[in-house]
Amino acid sequence: MIGTKFYKPLESEKQLDAYSQAAEWCNNNNATIEDKGEYYEVVAIPAPTLDEAKENKINELKSVRDTKEVEPVQTGKGLFDYDDKSRDRLAIARQSLTDNPSAESIVWTTADNQRVAMTIADFAEINSMAAYRSNRLHVKYNDLKAEVNAAQTVEEVEAIHWPED
Repeated sequence: MIGTKFYKPLESEKQLDAYSQAAEWCNNNNATIEDKGEYYEVVAIPAPTLDEAKENKINELKSVRDTKEVEPVQTGKGLFDYDDKSRDRLAIARQSLTDNPSAESIVWTTADNQRVAMTIADFAEINSMAAYRSNRLHVKYNDLKAEVNAAQTVEEVEAIHWPED
């Protein structure tokens, strides 16, 4: 299919159907259709260089790390959301208890919709668990990044994956 040309304008249903089939083939075969002016041509997407593969893999690993870093946090009180908005709300609730010494707890809804009474210590536990997890994730990321940087071939880079927990 590489090298197939579709001359402009694509008007007939037969031409459009052939173009559509070529596009589908490209999606499954590391190819694309380039506009060459008077026609479109199916061309192979060049393989990444070693440096490009390393950059892509490092970005992929960062993305995995960042996604895992905002997953819910499990404590003795339950499972707590930990995205940006949730962290802000947790901090506000903890500060509220700190500012109001007569309030011993505040009712909180967990990630799995359980309602629990939370104390300052409970909020601190969420932060501690999240900080511990974050540290583990960053150490793992740095270890994997070092493997990527040490790789000598694109194949070695592509073989590096974030391990399943």
